[in-house]
Amino acid sequence: MATQEIDLTVYPDECDAFGHLNQASFLALFERARWEMLARGPGMDIFSRNGAWPAVRKATVDYSAPAYPGDVLRFHQALTHHGRTSFTVRQTARRVRDDALIATAEFVFVCVNREGKPTPVPADFGEFMNARSTPREGATRITVNGVNLAVNVEGEGSTVLFIHGYPLDRTIWEPQVAGLDRWRRIAPDLRGMGLSDAPDLGYSMATYAADLAALLDAFGADRAVLCGLSMGGYIAFEFLRRWRERVAGLILVDTRAEADSAEGKRLRDEAAALAREGGAAAIAETMLPNMLAGSASAELVQRVRAIMTAAPVAGIVGALGAMRDRPDSVGMLASLTALPTLIMVGAEDRLTPPARASAMASAIPDARMIVVAGAAHLPTLEQPTVVTDSVRAFLEGLEAW
Repeated sequence: MATQEIDLTVYPDECDAFGHLNQASFLALFERARWEMLARGPGMDIFSRNGAWPAVRKATVDYSAPAYPGDVLRFHQALTHHGRTSFTVRQTARRVRDDALIATAEFVFVCVNREGKPTPVPADFGEFMNARSTPREGATRITVNGVNLAVNVEGEGSTVLFIHGYPLDRTIWEPQVAGLDRWRRIAPDLRGMGLSDAPDLGYSMATYAADLAALLDAFGADRAVLCGLSMGGYIAFEFLRRWRERVAGLILVDTRAEADSAEGKRLRDEAAALAREGGAAAIAETMLPNMLAGSASAELVQRVRAIMTAAPVAGIVGALGAMRDRPDSVGMLASLTALPTLIMVGAEDRLTPPARASAMASAIPDARMIVVAGAAHLPTLEQPTVVTDSVRAFLEGLEAW
């Protein structure tokens, strides 16, 4: 049984006159399950030894069926949101003998210190609640907005948040994450991609952006430079709409500001149908010819194919819908005054060609643009040294943020 699953027995003194487990006792059992979970893991003193205490801010319970004396209930605990000073735990209680769902509860906690002021959630609590089997490339796990994300976090200092494209994952940024050692680099798999959770619903540019804002909260980053490739650029624009004050700089790689045309929307729907019928492999084969320059090595082609083929179908379909329905961002470009911006594009990119990048650079005040020779849509992997050096020069040119 997983540590997050705790079995508790219902006793007669916890029941009402009709023999049902009463609601007050149910709240106590939910709480006992949480503490028992900690006792079997990092210890019940995990909060006190960090100078914090989890105060309940909100509790919601949905009762589905009665429980009686002698019933053994299995309580499952899951972290559904992990912020800087708050977190949310969702618990379910099922009767062991027939697996009947008895109740579901959600508790929102705010960590406070001895003076009653908000204080950060202990890091080891998040690590314990997010623990899973160790994923490849040493990624950590973090839960935000009900989804568990795989994230690479390296270094210290000012934060750079790398946002990958579709249908890719965080590993397209490996050369940059490895080479920019003067900054803290955060590179997540977006929901539905890579090793992150892939729910059947819940995909939009607003949702992706909210996941990233919560991710920055979880790592205590008030501001960051956003670095988005392709769909990652669309997400960066949405982030800017909502949290402009949190963006210290903007790097856009092989992306565009325009919304999909009617024809583009139709093609997104066709791709979604193809993904449902043929899986991720079918999407990979249709996209590969346009992803890389003609000079790309066989090894790189195979690597990109493997990344795309591993994408969950639910995430592919969700991303296609999010891109199809995204708002147009052309109108906001002129408003990005005083925001340092670097635009990069592969010279051979056929999906978002240099002409589109040039128009975007012209519309953003004081934006810089670099055309990467020998690259198409994935210059981060095709010409990693050029991209890494360009990003480094851009970051060095920023004032402290």
